[in-house]
Amino acid sequence: MLLRTVEQVRRIFRIAAGFTLLLAGVVMLVTPGPGWVVILLGLGLLAAEFVWARRLMDRIKHEGTRIKDTVLGKPEPAKAEDRTRPPTETPAPGEQIPS
Repeated sequence: MLLRTVEQVRRIFRIAAGFTLLLAGVVMLVTPGPGWVVILLGLGLLAAEFVWARRLMDRIKHEGTRIKDTVLGKPEPAKAEDRTRPPTETPAPGEQIPS
């Protein structure tokens, strides 16, 4: 038998399924279907076996987070000097702050 262990069979299946999903996702980019989702699923399977797929997935995650932060706006962390002072109250129009 060519495949001697169960792990070899699983590895071959992951590789074949990953490339199949990757190819189907590329086809779905020009035809109706969830192309990007299928591409990411295929890359997820291939990332378990190949370093290039893992690096590509990491880059896609990083860029996706960067785009999300740009679109939705990322709250900036408070500065150290702002945390040491108590919050100041702003008076309503026509109101004075007691000293």
